[in-house]
Amino acid sequence: MNTRIHKGTALITGASSGIGAVYADRLARAGYDLILVARRADNLRSLATELTTKTGRSVETIAADLTQPTELAKVESVLRTDASITLLVNNAGVGSTAPLLQSDVADMDRMITLNVNVLMRLAYAAAPAFVARGEGTIVNIASVVALAPELLNGVYGGSKAFVLAFSQSLQHELADKGVRVQAVLPGATATDFWDAAGTPVAHLPQQIVMSVHDMVDAALAGLALGEQVTIPALPDVADWNAFEQARKALAPGLSRSVPAPRFAVGAE
Repeated sequence: MNTRIHKGTALITGASSGIGAVYADRLARAGYDLILVARRADNLRSLATELTTKTGRSVETIAADLTQPTELAKVESVLRTDASITLLVNNAGVGSTAPLLQSDVADMDRMITLNVNVLMRLAYAAAPAFVARGEGTIVNIASVVALAPELLNGVYGGSKAFVLAFSQSLQHELADKGVRVQAVLPGATATDFWDAAGTPVAHLPQQIVMSVHDMVDAALAGLALGEQVTIPALPDVADWNAFEQARKALAPGLSRSVPAPRFAVGAE
């Protein structure tokens, strides 16, 4: 424990368990005060007490259902006005393993609200304040399904593809303003996410499941290395770099005044 180091305040959503709770532990130990956001007030208070006892850091809690506009607005206001906040971890989200045609459309709509709209609004609340101060970090938790949407529910994959694209756009826009943006793409991680998504983690091949502690530690190591996109399980970052180079190589041909010759479409 080192209470003399102070790196500002980290606001973490979905912080009462799983990935968010481990981020809270690691960041408190690293010298951040915390603002923890989640629906479960009792869990938040217990975690806050534990972290304060272990680390000596200041830990505030905000019990909020971020899918409710008035409760989301409270967190947005904190991000806009609390000048101590130097790090936002956009972790709150839900998933599904059911095929789209077997899913409830209201559940899918709520998934989009939390995974897409809420994440965007919180980043939008934090970014101007970070830009004004010339520093700050936004960590957006996506998923490997952003790259492989056929693996799980298509709405979930689509929502995480948004997180990746949104993060990359923010990286481009804010790079010269002192603001860092990292997208984290975990694979299967041993949390209660899987129970809520409809497939208990015990039913997955254990060789593809990473512990939540290892996942967060790898993500934070990637952030320290300056990675803009961190895939904790990917053995060779050169594979990601090659993927990105191939994506960017498409750019000159994506928008032209005439159709590609293979379509045999000619102006009359």
